[in-house]
This record gives sequence, structure tokens and C-alpha cells, in this order.
Amino acid sequence: MPLVALGLSHRTAPVDVRERHAFAPARMGEALTALRDYEAVHEAAMLSTCGRIEIYAELDDYEAGVDQLKSFLQNFRHGEVEDLESYLYTLLGRDAIEHLFRVSTGLDSMLIGEAEILGQVKDAYVQAQAAGSIGKTLHRLFKDAIHAGKAARSQTGIGDASVSIATAAIDMALAKLGSLEGKSVAIVGAGKMGRTASKRLRTLGIAALYVVNRTPERARQLIDEAQGEAVDLASLESALARADVVVTSTGASHFILTPQNVAAAMRQRPHQPLFVVDIAVPRDADPQIAQLPNVSLVDIDALKDVVDSKLRMRREAVPHVEEIIAEYVTRFGEWYRTRSTIPVIASLTKKAEAIRQAEIERLFARCPELSERERMLITGSSLSIISRLLHNVITRIRDNAPDDREQTLLRERLLHELFDLQEQPK
Repeated sequence: MPLVALGLSHRTAPVDVRERHAFAPARMGEALTALRDYEAVHEAAMLSTCGRIEIYAELDDYEAGVDQLKSFLQNFRHGEVEDLESYLYTLLGRDAIEHLFRVSTGLDSMLIGEAEILGQVKDAYVQAQAAGSIGKTLHRLFKDAIHAGKAARSQTGIGDASVSIATAAIDMALAKLGSLEGKSVAIVGAGKMGRTASKRLRTLGIAALYVVNRTPERARQLIDEAQGEAVDLASLESALARADVVVTSTGASHFILTPQNVAAAMRQRPHQPLFVVDIAVPRDADPQIAQLPNVSLVDIDALKDVVDSKLRMRREAVPHVEEIIAEYVTRFGEWYRTRSTIPVIASLTKKAEAIRQAEIERLFARCPELSERERMLITGSSLSIISRLLHNVITRIRDNAPDDREQTLLRERLLHELFDLQEQPK
């Protein structure tokens, strides 16, 4: 069965395309259930972040399966995307495996080595498990990818220096304003990004912090950590009117900052500039707000240049991370190539053990005078004989496992006939 990765990312698609294919966490279970029901899709998991939407799948048939994955994206998209094919990439076999390991280690991130991506890979794995859309292959692939991500961060400097999308947003504001000391900042969204941004802001001498969230309780939890004022989303306009900088990152599927509410806020402070950094995908801020007087807006795709100078140490770690990835890719590849041999080996081992057990019982029945020690020695010898006989056979079955599915099925039938595995031992 071919293993593939299909999707689009910050490398192939601008944010306005990515946001049309972003999946809200609340819809992920529904989406995975629908994906699981496509005929040619044997297993599937989906990774949806601000920088990518990717489907990892084991397919019963490559061409039919890839067509069905593309149909799935078309059916679940949020808006029309012309020339969708030009934004998509499809990776097969080893390339798909290596790609997930590059993602989990942070090498394929918008900000190299970003801390958030490993947690997002874990979330994708947990969500696929909950939806029942993965089996042995993707279970092993995602577990190995998570281990590779942990190894990269513990054994190299790929995670050194405090760089994330959220801190990059703050750095963008610093680059724009020179200093945030004495400024008022509004954070829209109380999730992980908002929490990271608030921690960074506490060190910069800001005058006031407003945390705006649909659920006031979550906003208050963040405020308890960062000190500031919790604001209900219904009072967003009031927070905008008081802020110099806005950092927004919610999971909303529609614009939170619109020309209407931003214009209304600006009328209350007509000569005071407002700088908005939108790090959400789908975007929280309508691009049209940048046309309003005294309003500046940057989105997530503009942040990469801000942090390039801070990533030198991480880039130096890349060769070491690539060595780790190569080791994990090889290890998974060997398992994936030989996994088809497991049922044959299990059947062969089971038959050999049944024969051994039957012969030992027959011998003991004929020789009741044997002592307990003699019985133990005979049993031990029989186990050793079976182990030695099977060792070379099992090793060769594994070493010569074919990659082609048809060859695998043909070889399975041959081995079953050769060892008479269809019949139960007597």
C-alpha cells in the first residue's frame, strides 16, 4: 500500500489560500471521519497549522487515493481557489516519511526550529486516534516522528534562542515602533500564541495589556499570569480604541477585525496610530483595514524576515538534525518494508511451536520414568532446536521482503504453500 503526504504549506501557498483550507479544531473529528470513508484511503491523519494543511495517508491504490484526497480538500474548503493543483504537493513513500520528520523537527517550519510544531504533530496524532482514522502504519509513523522531534531538540541546538511566531509578532511591533515601553497592547485570543506573546510583553515595559477572548474565563486565566485586563469579545471595539498594538490569533473562521469595528475604534482616537499583527490562519484581520488612516497591518507571511537574524544558531544545527532524520527514516523504512512479513513469520512460528509441543508431549507419554530435571533438559533442547532452525529462515524472509504490493502477495502465497501454513498442525 503506498504511503503519501498531500497538502500545501507556507512554501507553496500564500496565507489567503492556506486559510481557505484551514480546519478549525472543532471540525477536525468530522473531517477525519469523512476522510476515513473514502474508498481508496486505508489510513489517514491530518496536520493543520498556521503554516500548512497536510494529509498523511496509506492508500489502497495510489492514483485513486490521491484523487480522493484532492476531492476531500475541495469538498471541505472555505472558498473558491483557482488552480488549486498549483499549490499542492504530493510526496510518495520515503519522501512522505522524510517530510513528516522534517516537519516534526522544525526544519520545514516558517521559523526554523519553532517550538509549537512538535505539539501540533502530537495533536494531529491524538485527533486521528480519536477519529479511528489511523492504523498500524500511521501509528508507527507519527510515534517515530514525535520521537525524532524530541531527539532533535534534546541533542541539537535547533530549538535554541527564543523564537516563535508569537515572539516574532512582538519583534515586528518593536521594529515598527522602536519601543513598546509605555504603550498599550491588546491580545486577541487566549490560546498558546496569546500566552507566549503576553510573556514576552511583560519584559518590555508596556503600560497596559488587554486580553480579548470569546470566553472571558480563558482571558482571565491569561491575565492572572500576565497582569492586565480581560475583555469580552463583544467589547473588542473598546480595546481597539485604547491600544497602540494589536496581536491577534484566534481560531475563528471569519474576520474578527473588520473595517467597521476598526474604523469605529479609530474615530475615538483619530490621531493615534494602530499597528496590527495578525498571526492567525485563517486570518483574523480583514486586509481592508490597512486602507484606514493611521492603521498598519502585517500578516503571518510577513514575519519570517523579522527573525532571520536570530536563527543563525539554529541553522548551524541543521546538519545534525538531518542526520537524526536520516536515522529515523531508515529505521521506519525498514519496518515498513518488512511489516508484510509479520503475519507469515507469526504463522510459521506458531506452527513450529505447535509441532514441538505435540512431539514433546508424545515423548513424555512414552517415557513416564523421566525425572523432572530430564524433562526440563529435553524441553530446553527442543526450544533451542526450533529457535536455531527458524532464525535463518525468518532473517531471510525479512531481508528479502519486496516493496511491490503484488510481489508481496505472491510471495506470501508461496511461503504459505512452502511451509503448509494453511493447515493446522496435528
